[in-house]
Order: sequence, then structure tokens, then C-alpha cells
Amino acid sequence: MGWLRSAFQDELDGVTSTLVELSSIVSGAIDKATHALLTASLAEAEEVIAADDRVDNLQHDLDARIIDIIARQQPVASDLRALVTALRMSADLERMGDMAHHVAKITRLRHPNAAVPSELLLTIEEMGKVAKLIADKAGSVINSRDIDKALELERDDDEMDKLHRKLFTTLLDDNWAHGTETAIDITLIGRYYERFADHAVSVARRVYFLVTGKFSNQ
Repeated sequence: MGWLRSAFQDELDGVTSTLVELSSIVSGAIDKATHALLTASLAEAEEVIAADDRVDNLQHDLDARIIDIIARQQPVASDLRALVTALRMSADLERMGDMAHHVAKITRLRHPNAAVPSELLLTIEEMGKVAKLIADKAGSVINSRDIDKALELERDDDEMDKLHRKLFTTLLDDNWAHGTETAIDITLIGRYYERFADHAVSVARRVYFLVTGKFSNQ
């Protein structure tokens, strides 16, 4: 029966590999979406928008594979926990792709004009860097199941929250001179980056639960 267990482990490893691939794709998407936003690049924005279909398709295929594995193998204990956790992580990663897609759509909506006023470029750039860092770390955590690194993501998310608050400080300043439309754009952009990071933290928490059987209390 050893070969059956080996084949099952190969399937589990394949699920993990696809999750890592998804994390890499959404990391690249938010990085490119940020660059498109900062440079008002329609071409890059369109690339991100078009590539979102790949994320959706990968997620749908992965979920179908996981459900098939559960039906065929009828796993119990830690194996079942791993597969159910993987289903939830794939949903989080798909939502991260959606957030990058939404950022890119604002670039397209405002083209050829820039969506971000000059005084906010640095803050948005920092949000993009933190988002990519968090996505990359989420992929590493999925692959390694390193619970210490999983807990680090909570602290990384604190930095995103600080940047999000900084955006609103500028928006609410009496000297804001860019009108309501731009204010709405910036509000949405800030929300997209914040939610991107929140979903990455959710991935890390699920890995923590997978390894320890407990929920992170951080």
C-alpha cells in the first residue's frame, strides 16, 4: 500500500505547488498594476487585466482537483485539514488577483491622465512594495509551512495599514485640490491594496492553523 500513499502525497504536493504558483502570479500582478498606476501605462494595465483570467482558471482547476482528491481518497485528520485549508487559500489568492485587477482598471479608466496626484505617488509606491513583499512571503509560507514567517505577515500588514491611514490624512486635508473624482479613485485604490494584504494575511493564518491545529491569536 506504500505506493498508494506515495501517489496521494504527490497529489498533495501538486496542490501546494499550484498554490505557490498562484501566489507568484498575484505578486507579479500587483507589482505590474502598481507600476502601471504610477506611470499611467495603459499597456501594462491591460496586461494585468487580461492576466486575471489565468488566475481565475488556475483557481477553478485547483478547486476541482482538491474536491476530486477528497472524493477519491476520503482523507482524514491532517490530510483532510490540508485539503480544506488549500481550498480556502486558493480563494484568498484569487481575491488578491482581483485586487490587482481593480487597481489596473483605475489606470485604464483615467488614461491618458494619471489617476494618482504627484503628492501621493510615493505613498502608493510604498503600498505596492509592501503588497508585493506580503504576496511573496505568503508564497514562501505556503511552500515551507514556516509558522514564524506566517506570523511575520501580521506585522507586515501593520505597515500597509499605516500607509492606508496616510492616504486618508492627505485626502481629508483642507488643502486637497484634486476634486471628488480623484478622491474616490484614491479611496478605492487604498482599499484595494489594504484588501490585497488582508487576504495574504488570511493565507498565512490558514498555514498556521494547518501546521498547529490552532488559530493565530496575533
